[in-house]
Amino acid sequence: MSDNNHRQVVLDTETTGLEPAQGHRIIEIGCVELVGRRITRRTFHHYLQPDREIDEGALAVHGISNEFLADKPRFADVVDEFLEFIRGAELVIHNAPFDVGFLDHELKLLDAARGQVTDYSSILDTLDLARRMHPGQRNSLDALCKRYQIDNSGRELHGALLDARILADVYLAMTGGQTTLSLGGEAAGVNGEARAESIRRLPEARARLRVIRPSEAELQAHTRLLEKLNPPSPW
Repeated sequence: MSDNNHRQVVLDTETTGLEPAQGHRIIEIGCVELVGRRITRRTFHHYLQPDREIDEGALAVHGISNEFLADKPRFADVVDEFLEFIRGAELVIHNAPFDVGFLDHELKLLDAARGQVTDYSSILDTLDLARRMHPGQRNSLDALCKRYQIDNSGRELHGALLDARILADVYLAMTGGQTTLSLGGEAAGVNGEARAESIRRLPEARARLRVIRPSEAELQAHTRLLEKLNPPSPW
C-alpha cells in the first residue's frame, strides 16, 4: 500500500479495572482514523454497559460512573461496527498489550470464532516506540505531550476518544510530524517494508500480540530530526 493510502486507526479504551482475567470489562472505546498520515473526520466512539461494577481506582482515573453507563449499549451491540472500522488498518495504541488484551477478552466472551484483534489489524505500540526512542525517560502520554509540545490542557480525566485524538498528534510528532517523510530511502518507508515484526508475550489469559516496530534506521533518522526541531527535555 502506498504511503498516501496507508490507513491507521489510533485506539484507546477505558475499563472497569486493570485485569480482564478478574472479570473486568471495557466501558469506552475511542478510535481516530489516519490515512496517509493525515487525521480524517472518521471516528468510532461508544460508551458500553459492562454488566459489573467499576473499581473505585478506575473511576478516579476516567470519571465514568455505573449510573452513566446504565442505558449504554453492550460490546455485543457494537462489535460488528467496531471490527469493520479497524479491519485492514494498522492500530496505533499506547501500551497496546493492555487495550488489545481487553478487546481480545471481549471477543472471546462473545464467540471464540470471532478470533482476536490481530486477525483484523496489525498493531503498533507507541509506548514501545517511545521507550526505544527515549530510553530512561518518562514515556506516559502526558510526558510525551510535554516533550513534543502537544496541547493536552483539556485532559483533566482520561477519556478514550480524547486520548486517541491526543495520541494521534503525539504519534505524528514522534514519527516526523509530516504527511510524508523519507527515512533512508524506499526500503525504510512508512509502509513498513523495512520494519521488523516481533511477538510480545502478554500476561496469562491474554493473547499473543504482534507488534510492528520501526527499523533502527527509522529510529535514528527520527532522533536526528527531532533533535534539530526540539532539543531533548530535561524531564
